[in-house]
Amino acid sequence: MQSVWSNTIEKKKPRPTLTGEVDTDVLVVGGGMAGVLTAYRLKIAGLRCVIAEAKTVGSGVTKNTTAKITAQHGLIYADIIRNSGLEKAKGYLDVNTQAIEEFRALASMHPCDFEEKTAYVYSVDRRDKLEREANAYQKLGLCSDIVETASLPFKTAGALGMVRQAQFNPLKLLTALSDDLDIYENTLILDIDGNIAQTADGKIRAKYIILTTHFPMINIPGLYFMKLYQHRSYVIALRGAPMLEGMFVDEREDGHSFRTYQDLLLVGGGDHKTGKTGGGFEELRSLSKKAWPLADEGFCWATQDCMSLDCIPYIGRHHSGDESLYVATGFNKWGMTGSMVAARLLCDLLVHGKSEMEALYSPRRSMITPQLAVNLGSAAAGIFSIGGPRCTHMGCKLHKNNTEGTWDCPCHGSRFDQAGKIIDNPAKRGAKL
Repeated sequence: MQSVWSNTIEKKKPRPTLTGEVDTDVLVVGGGMAGVLTAYRLKIAGLRCVIAEAKTVGSGVTKNTTAKITAQHGLIYADIIRNSGLEKAKGYLDVNTQAIEEFRALASMHPCDFEEKTAYVYSVDRRDKLEREANAYQKLGLCSDIVETASLPFKTAGALGMVRQAQFNPLKLLTALSDDLDIYENTLILDIDGNIAQTADGKIRAKYIILTTHFPMINIPGLYFMKLYQHRSYVIALRGAPMLEGMFVDEREDGHSFRTYQDLLLVGGGDHKTGKTGGGFEELRSLSKKAWPLADEGFCWATQDCMSLDCIPYIGRHHSGDESLYVATGFNKWGMTGSMVAARLLCDLLVHGKSEMEALYSPRRSMITPQLAVNLGSAAAGIFSIGGPRCTHMGCKLHKNNTEGTWDCPCHGSRFDQAGKIIDNPAKRGAKL
């Protein structure tokens, strides 16, 4: 399986593997969109910055995103207003809207197939949910008209649009931005002790260390193993299907999404919690065959998302006991705007010591949510399950993912290939299968 983005990128220039010792102002661990944008911004601010990537730049989750750049994020604004107040909702909207403008500016300098689109969140049968969110839009000064979605291949209860959003090719931008950054590839960080990060053949000493490794590689201080769970979703790219006007996402977690790229229609869905069972590729192929029987499948791929307790990412100081360690995680399927927000917020914290967004995104905010109980129950069930191969992260029983031929952890989302090699963290070593 290979995403359409991977297929469009020519061979990137080789990067060295770290040997010996390096001193820098900032070490960014992880060379995906969040890590590269953060390092890019820090370099502009005048800080020496090094990226350490375990494989190659963009080889993780970034290459498998659907690459929608939007502040919409499903039906989130009514919830933020209810839970945190109107001002917090305005702040969330403003910073994500600013992220879109920053992508727009970068795309003007680095061609990456950037296209302005209206983003729509639709519902199959819950118009009341759309009306609730539309009321939140009205309070935020946004257009709040619910429209019909005849262009979708099934009946809906309507859709709520947000104008001047965008879509792009993430690897084209990532490749361009990373050209002038100091990056070590095939450089796995094995351990972090204070301001020193240890690799197999060297060490990096930095005043600040930022973890942009999807699921934080240090996850027990800060309780990230309780605050995050992981979610898989699937994409097929079709030729010969209609080119929909706009980007569409279902308000349901297990619904479908749609966007175009060149002559392709990208259909996403088949979602499930990592380690559980969902519709997978077959669900998408069944939908597509029924809706567009003459379309051909050009690409298919799957991705994994870190989900926070309250649908807002964790960006900031990793935990209260360490003023030099920072994190960006839990983007909740909205990793493009989340990555740009993270770059801005982290740069503000390191350069100025504060950020106007700090409280909203703080990893140290309250954990008391219904999702916390779900996460703890899932972890307990996995740990105390009898038999079967075990995850090397916290010992949960692994489940076979027949769709992808992998072994996946239902507790925290680690994944292993059939030989036991790690595919996705937080596990740090292979499993015995």
